[in-house]
Amino acid sequence: MGGAPPQKGSSAVNIAYFLLPKNSVAYLYDDYTFRQGLEKMRYHGYTAIPVITREGQYAGTVSEGDFLWRLLAEEESTQHPLSMKDLEGLRIRDILNRDAYPPVRITVTMEELVNSAMQQNFIPVVDDLGNFTGIVTRKDIIRYFSKQTDAAEPQLLRKIV
Repeated sequence: MGGAPPQKGSSAVNIAYFLLPKNSVAYLYDDYTFRQGLEKMRYHGYTAIPVITREGQYAGTVSEGDFLWRLLAEEESTQHPLSMKDLEGLRIRDILNRDAYPPVRITVTMEELVNSAMQQNFIPVVDDLGNFTGIVTRKDIIRYFSKQTDAAEPQLLRKIV
């Protein structure tokens, strides 16, 4: 986390305070193979991971469930168990759930950020051109609110919840 804390009593957020920048985030490229994606998720121990294009655009988020459901669908269609070698032609973009983990813009309000955090473990952040800039984790938002001594912002959280 970096930057100045968000202004108390304001719905505008300096998202830089919460932002884990792209260079500190594990992500997948949409042209990675099924195997490369699984291996990277396993290495980092994540259950979901952002996916970007080679141009840096946020493409969506892929989860363990996306891998599992695709594997089961492939096995059903071939009528036999598959090996990782059988999946070499399958790319991350082929299993990507584009509707999961919708991104927010850098100019997001605190209310929008909290609403997103209630639905997902992390919130992908994009700039005005859709370029992936990093993530905000639910953990960091909760940590911020837990440190607040001002009653105004915890009431905001209660109002949203």
